[in-house]
Amino acid sequence: MSRRVLLHVGTPKTGTSYLQDVLFQNRPRLLKQGVSYPADRFDAHFLAALDLMRLRWGGLEGEAVGSWDRLAAQVREHDGTSIISHEILATASRTQVARALASLGHRPGGDTSDGGTEVHLIVSVRDLVRQIPAEWQENVKHRAGFGFGRFLELIQDPDRGHRVGAWFWGVQEIPDILARWGADLPPERVHLVTVPPAGGPPDLLWRRFSEAFDLDRLDLELTTERANPSLGVPESALLRRINRVAARDLPPQHYRPLVRELLAHQTLSKRTKSARLGLPPDQFPWVHALTDSWITELTERGYDVVGDLEDLRGAPAPTRKWVDPDAPPERQVAAAAVDAIRALLLENAKTETENERLRAKLDEARRDLVRARTPRLLRSMEWTVERLEASPPGRKALGAYRAARGRNSRPA
Repeated sequence: MSRRVLLHVGTPKTGTSYLQDVLFQNRPRLLKQGVSYPADRFDAHFLAALDLMRLRWGGLEGEAVGSWDRLAAQVREHDGTSIISHEILATASRTQVARALASLGHRPGGDTSDGGTEVHLIVSVRDLVRQIPAEWQENVKHRAGFGFGRFLELIQDPDRGHRVGAWFWGVQEIPDILARWGADLPPERVHLVTVPPAGGPPDLLWRRFSEAFDLDRLDLELTTERANPSLGVPESALLRRINRVAARDLPPQHYRPLVRELLAHQTLSKRTKSARLGLPPDQFPWVHALTDSWITELTERGYDVVGDLEDLRGAPAPTRKWVDPDAPPERQVAAAAVDAIRALLLENAKTETENERLRAKLDEARRDLVRARTPRLLRSMEWTVERLEASPPGRKALGAYRAARGRNSRPA
């Protein structure tokens, strides 16, 4: 049974895609150094989280059945340190948390004297000033058509009756996440990794992850191509308009590669000169007030903080003009649309070229099959005819032969 489990349960938009890809790509290296990241595919822990919480997710929930129990079994079988990481785990209920911890070998109160597993909870957190726009954009990347203003209304509804508001606070209300996941853990085994403010050293967040996961002494390859890039204001507006007119006609298996990956991540995210998404100036007071209360509460709980809780305060309201994604500069949206159309045309041409190559290979395979089924004498005759037809004398000889055959076959 694992002696120690590092359980990373969120939150979204805190560098989790990069972290998880580094862990996945380094599985053999980690294992040689006593650390297991049990995953046979890059989204294995995502499927396990869906299974644990019985979440519907574009049809993947059927594929996820049994994933959590398989993951937990792999963790229990490893004699060393195991790591589990996915950000949507943040929204698990107390019942689901209890099931998850028990399946990993946790004992009540975190007791390890009778062979129980030493579970450490890791939660990566970022200021709401950046998280609120980022969460709206993630909704847009997942087919949403509502505007940013509507999103702000939904997350400020005190009843949290709409699924959007309920989900947002389920994965972003830091004290509540820690209360659910850390209720039966000693505070020294609960670790908060704060995302540094913008403009700091680019590797600072990774250094904090390394400290929390005890990876800083390990030899790891840190280069990765996986990321979850953000979009600017006109690009987000364009994607939302696409969702409103076309998303319902695209099944999930087509929407994800064409819209989310090709358009959003591979094309529109490259447009970095447009205005960035930001919190409206009139929203800063309540966000800062809420953050102050969180910092006070988290300080009193005595968790291990990797970074600084002051990072949660976020930036002050900007002095520059705020650009509303619900009323974007139309020329910039049009320019983004041209880039999107170009990307779709190139992808279609690439697909057609690949289809032509596959059709040619299929035709060749069919010809090979026909030849394999044709008697040797007939194949020899076909080869002789092909050779004769390749030259003028040969074609003349074939013509005379066919004419003679025609005369001989006439009825008397």
